[in-house]
Formats: sequence, structure tokens, C-alpha cells
Amino acid sequence: MNHIQHLLSHDVFSPSTAVGTLAYGILFLLLAVAASYFLRVAAHRVLKLGHHHMVDRTSANFVIQLAQIGIFIIALMLYAHLIPRLRALGTALLASVSVVSVILGLAAQNTLGNLIAGISLLLYRPFEVGDRLQVNGPAGPEIGTVEVLNLGYTVIQTFDNRRVVVPNSAIASQVTVNYTTQDTRIMVMVPVGISYSSDIDKAREILLDIARNHPLVTEAVGCPVTQLGNSSVNLSLRAWCDSPLNAKQVEFDIYEAAKKRFDREGIEIPFPYTNVVLKGDAPAATPDRG
Repeated sequence: MNHIQHLLSHDVFSPSTAVGTLAYGILFLLLAVAASYFLRVAAHRVLKLGHHHMVDRTSANFVIQLAQIGIFIIALMLYAHLIPRLRALGTALLASVSVVSVILGLAAQNTLGNLIAGISLLLYRPFEVGDRLQVNGPAGPEIGTVEVLNLGYTVIQTFDNRRVVVPNSAIASQVTVNYTTQDTRIMVMVPVGISYSSDIDKAREILLDIARNHPLVTEAVGCPVTQLGNSSVNLSLRAWCDSPLNAKQVEFDIYEAAKKRFDREGIEIPFPYTNVVLKGDAPAATPDRG
């Protein structure tokens, strides 16, 4: 007890002492972590309770992360203001703040670019959380639903449950197709090739009949001849589908049904083949005696 009273009487926990500096640092860190945690939990609880109509889901996660960073910055500023040694150190570093800013800017230019691009996406709103997008991935176009927009990246969930993580700067600078609009219909175009000896009108009627009888097709538009290929006459079946979510399923079903109907109706789907012409032996060369 006497030892504790001795410590308190000599201001060991004063901000000017080493022990006080460490103690206040731990205290401010714990307070910042606790405030950040409770902010995140409260925000996600509001979203989970079904108040999505009251909260903008697209900007919610973005703003939460900015607020968490702000909490730590404020805690650091208060701590630096409280500790005398840090105040003196801050005054000494003011002369080199420009050099430090340039170094940090060059080191974190990609991070800052993603942050600024994220703010731009929030302002202009080319898409929102829940929209269905087509973006360019490493393996080609990727179609999925926007799951989250955070400080640096946009996460898209594809139909096969993969997460495509796109930097905000990349998605802000590329051409993005947004399939989520007021009119959710989408036109499905299915190219089908038939042989030159097959009946074009009959093949067209079969394809249109398949489209008209598909439960997910709202309207069969037409089936024109689009190309005279090397070994096939190419038709393009065009039909309206009620939703982009069902477009691929409609396309797959039409291909399968077309193959079965063509086999029954005698419509040939050609495949590439090569004609090899064999010529007789060439006459032997006559030696030159000149």
C-alpha cells in the first residue's frame, strides 16, 4: 500500500513520464478499438434487422470503414496532444512534412487511387449493392451481383458462387454492363448453324417453336440468317427473357432442344471436314545434258 501511495505521490502516471506515456497509449488504443468495434456491430445490426429502406446499402460499408479510420486518427491526435514529448516531436517534424507527404503519396498511390475511385462510384452511382454487373476479369467477362463496395475494392459474387474482387480504380475506368434496370428483360441471342442442304424455313420454324414454348421466354422475336459460313448457314434465334438471371438457362435449354428436334426432323448440324485429293505420280525429271 505504501508503495502504491509512493508511486501516485510522485506522478508516475503523469503524461510526462515514460510509464504514463505507455499507459495512456494503451488506454487510447483500447478505446479506439472498442469504439470501432461497437460502430461496426451497430451498423451491421441495423442492416440485418431489415431497415435497408432506411439505410443506403451501397454507401453503408464504405462510410463505416471511413468512420473507423477516423476514430483511430482522432485517438492518435488526442494522444499526441496529451503527451508533451509527442507535441515537441510533432513541432520538429513540421519542417519535413512535405517530404514525408511526397514519399507516402508515391508509396500508396494505388491505395489512394482506389479510395478516390470508390468515392467517385458513390457519388455518380453507376451501380449499387445488389445490382448485376458484367466486368472484365483475368479470364474474360465476369457476370455477378455486387456484394459489397468498400474503401479499396468492389466484390462481385458470380452465379457459381465465386467472389471476383475488382479494384475500385479498375471498375471506375472500364466499361461495365449493368443488367439491373427498371426493365429487367434481356434479349437472348442463340446462334445455330445448319448445313447448306437443310431447309432454312423448317429450321427457323423449329427454333421459333422451341422459344415460344419455353416457360422463361416472354417473346420470340425472330430467327434471321446472319451469315453464310464455310460449311454452314448460320441463323440467330432472338427471344426476350424475363430476367438476366435466367438468360443463360434459356440459352442452354434452346441448344439442347434444337439438337433433339433437328435430329428428329432431319435438319443437319454440320461439322468441319476436309477433302483430300490424291494425284498420280509426277513424271520423273529429265536430266539436263546440255
